[in-house]
Amino acid sequence: MKNTPSIKQLMITAIASLAFMSSVHAADALKMELTANKVVRNAQGKVTYLPVRTAPAGTVIQYKATYTSTVDQNINDLAVTLPIPANMTFTGEVSPTSAQASVDNKNYADLPLMQKVNGKLVNVPLSEYRSIRWNIKLLPAKKSADVSLNTVTD
Repeated sequence: MKNTPSIKQLMITAIASLAFMSSVHAADALKMELTANKVVRNAQGKVTYLPVRTAPAGTVIQYKATYTSTVDQNINDLAVTLPIPANMTFTGEVSPTSAQASVDNKNYADLPLMQKVNGKLVNVPLSEYRSIRWNIKLLPAKKSADVSLNTVTD
């Protein structure tokens, strides 16, 4: 069995990559809770999520972050980023679907990422994605917003 990145490791990285486009300070205004769950689909296609600490290769893991406003004012233009762990490959599944992706953790573009190869525009392989970013236009006072991405263990 392969160890999935610990929630603590991923949370530290996610918090470090949290960016505000407003004047509210992250430490004072926002709480983040991160969970990792194994994605299980039954024969009928129904999805359930089970807490996971380790997983064999090929296991789909959903990382879900819940951002909660801790202040009595709305937070506008909040950008939140989740890294894709080194031993995981992004599956292309995100929620909400308005996410952007990066292959270098600096430059972001709408999904799917595209690149020119031999003069043709083609999809960037999902294995090259390094982080996913969401722009939350409005997080109301004392409310929460969820973002998630799915990965598969290498």
